[in-house]
Amino acid sequence: MKYDLESDLRLDPRIRTILARWPQGPESSVSTREELLAQAASPAGVAALKTEAEFMDQFNSEEVAPSAGLSITTRDVISYPDGNTIKLQVIRPDNDERLACIYYVHGGGMTSLSCYSGNYVAWGKILAAKGVVVVMVEFRNAVSASSVPEVAPFPAGLNDCVSGLKWVHAHADELGVDSTRIVVSGESGGGNLSIATVLSLKRDGQLNLVSGLYVLCPFLTGKWPDERYPSSFESNGILIDLHGNQSAVGYGVEAYERGDPLAWPGFATVDDVAGFPKTVVNVNECDPLRDEGVAFYRLLLAAGVGARGREVLGTMHATELHPTLCPEITQATASDLVAFVND
Repeated sequence: MKYDLESDLRLDPRIRTILARWPQGPESSVSTREELLAQAASPAGVAALKTEAEFMDQFNSEEVAPSAGLSITTRDVISYPDGNTIKLQVIRPDNDERLACIYYVHGGGMTSLSCYSGNYVAWGKILAAKGVVVVMVEFRNAVSASSVPEVAPFPAGLNDCVSGLKWVHAHADELGVDSTRIVVSGESGGGNLSIATVLSLKRDGQLNLVSGLYVLCPFLTGKWPDERYPSSFESNGILIDLHGNQSAVGYGVEAYERGDPLAWPGFATVDDVAGFPKTVVNVNECDPLRDEGVAFYRLLLAAGVGARGREVLGTMHATELHPTLCPEITQATASDLVAFVND
């Protein structure tokens, strides 16, 4: 059943206004990754991505996210094992202090978007202005290229995120980062990749590289709707529509079929997450992904992880990442994240 915006009284009125103008793509399912790549490369697909990028750029407001007092640079980094080049956008206070670091992974279902989009730049500035170093990783998307031109399915994006994190740790002195306080964070598909990065570090015996994990509205399951998660029905269509299969096909349908938690952390078990660093799971009330995020939080508690859950009422998926929409909500979540990394 199509979502009815007018009848949903849970949403903040400001969000109702923006949803009425949000560019909506066509609902569709595809059979193969090749078909999905062809759709993305078609004139209609390119135009849709351009419209979305322009829409997201409007959220980079100097009023909401000033640049004054900040340094913004880019580092080119070699990713392993493929030897491709990725980018790290470094946003920090323009001083020589050694600061805690938020290693941030952008959303887009692991298939699209860029950490250089206006909304992500604004989010990075908001965080950095609170006294931390923010490193945003530009990884290989699975379908639509970012400023990194290659596209590749799982595990390419995950390998890039892990490689970037290891580079930050190794170059902490150069970046002015306190290597004992590096938190991995990301929203939506970036939440998936953030959790998968920590899972990968655990498998490699390198959990000491991070001090915490803070995920927002994580995108974990790989196939929707899911009877276990009522929000995947009741809130579907609010900003995002989960009921196609494009992300699974584009990112890693084979990994989904074998239940690989590195691709789809919804498959993670208590044993997989045991020993995780302190974690916060932030969810939005009116998000189809809400309940799988809550389920992951409860999995962490069952594993004895020091975890905290946080639900933001009246909000849609990734509201915090649209900083001019509900500025006080963005600021409150940013403050919570910065306090977490500095703890």
